[in-house]
Amino acid sequence: MTSENATSSAASEQRPSTLTVRSIIFGLMVAMFLAALDQTIVATALPTIGREIGDAEDLSWAITAYLLSSTAVTPLYGKLADVYGRRIMLMTAIGIFTVGSVACALAPSMTALAFARALQGMGGGGLISTSQTIIADLIPPRERARVQGYFASVFALASVAGPVLGGVLAEHLHWSVIFWINLPFGGLAWLMTSSSLRALPRHERPHRIDILGAVLMVAASIPLLLALGWGGLRYPWGSSVILVLALVSAVGWVLFTLRMIIIPEPFLPVSIIANKVIGPAIMTGFFAAGTLIGLTIYVPIYLQIGLGTTASHSGLALMPLAGGVVIGSALSARFMARIRHYKTPSLIGLGAAVCTLAALAVAPLRLPMPVIIVLLGVIGTGIGSVFSLTTVSIQNAVVPHQTGIATAALNFFRSLGSAIIVAGLGAVVLSGLGVNGGSDISLDAASFHAAREAGHLTGTFRWLFVAAALILATAFACLYAMEERPLRTHIAQAAARGKAPVASARPNGSVAPSGDRPKSPPRRE
Repeated sequence: MTSENATSSAASEQRPSTLTVRSIIFGLMVAMFLAALDQTIVATALPTIGREIGDAEDLSWAITAYLLSSTAVTPLYGKLADVYGRRIMLMTAIGIFTVGSVACALAPSMTALAFARALQGMGGGGLISTSQTIIADLIPPRERARVQGYFASVFALASVAGPVLGGVLAEHLHWSVIFWINLPFGGLAWLMTSSSLRALPRHERPHRIDILGAVLMVAASIPLLLALGWGGLRYPWGSSVILVLALVSAVGWVLFTLRMIIIPEPFLPVSIIANKVIGPAIMTGFFAAGTLIGLTIYVPIYLQIGLGTTASHSGLALMPLAGGVVIGSALSARFMARIRHYKTPSLIGLGAAVCTLAALAVAPLRLPMPVIIVLLGVIGTGIGSVFSLTTVSIQNAVVPHQTGIATAALNFFRSLGSAIIVAGLGAVVLSGLGVNGGSDISLDAASFHAAREAGHLTGTFRWLFVAAALILATAFACLYAMEERPLRTHIAQAAARGKAPVASARPNGSVAPSGDRPKSPPRRE
């Protein structure tokens, strides 16, 4: 038997059975649904929670605490998954998330709820990135995009169902039920994946854990997210609180960058970020995800204030945007598996989305609702086309034992991009409506009526869509710059042959050997 045949045979033997694969995928979808749902389900229940707990002033912390902790720990899960294995990190994430859900349901005060949500976020941050990393170990890159389309559907379902479910449960049962329902779902995810994941091959390597680097990244991220969340709302952008947070974050990022450069094995390797595939793909996700979240937040304001629709109708009008994300992701996945130049459909989709946003900016208050719904569907389809593409391209660009940190970096920068771009678009909308940031800010009907009377609405929403178009055009430029490399057809192809497909690139664009070959055959957990 030749070495090539031996390699193929070994790879085949390591692949789990079809039943095991389906069990793992279903369990991962449940886990990711949990994480995505808890980002949206709390919002509509907040008024009820505030009334029953008796603390309405600090309601925002129930959302902020979760987002801060989940975003900050995402890269840490990726790194630890590369060191200790995917299964143990996913089980840890599910366990922490479940314990945090119980603590949320039993919280006697808003302060206790905020801390419980932070604990829950520490689990939720690992569910998404670790699940995507496991899919990379399970399915070859050429087939993987199709499965990523399923996960995009999960996120779209959570974004639509979360607000509705949160409001119904809080109104007709009790607000704590929105946390208790995580227990059966978490238990199902655990049962579906715990034993099945033992069939996965192990790709981790001995690493030194850069604890200081992890601390610096968290220390830089949290003040930045707080500044972006509070700026223009709780505090004016020029206030001392926002400026101090921005300064602390800037110092943290400088120290973290220096740490990455000077130590041999940093928390986030420079070689990964500098990769001709990974760097542009991360920035594409940064701008595309931020634009999507920003539109999800501010399009309802545009529909209600600019066009006079009701709150329920504006919510229904967002469904084409969410549905378009699913369609775009599914179409992109199908093309990735079938055509050589797999970036082309996503470039076309993003280009169409940019043009559509520009069309909305021309006459934002004169378009009929059916036209707006169609345009939102086009925008969602174009943005959705990049999510599966960037995830699979990044995972295809690293050796298996770096998949965790690469995938986590993508998810981290998507979250960071969402926070930054939402804050930027918010500044456009609030300044256009004549609302000044402060601790007593209120987007009430009087403010909107004054803005309408002053003729500000047309200009406000025109600049909203112009800004969104420019941001999405930047995502298009980053995707265009991303190097397009053939997708591997075997999971362990790079590891078995001792090469990283794009672990490092020579000046002429060819691929250099990774130099990090396994010291022993992959083990099963």
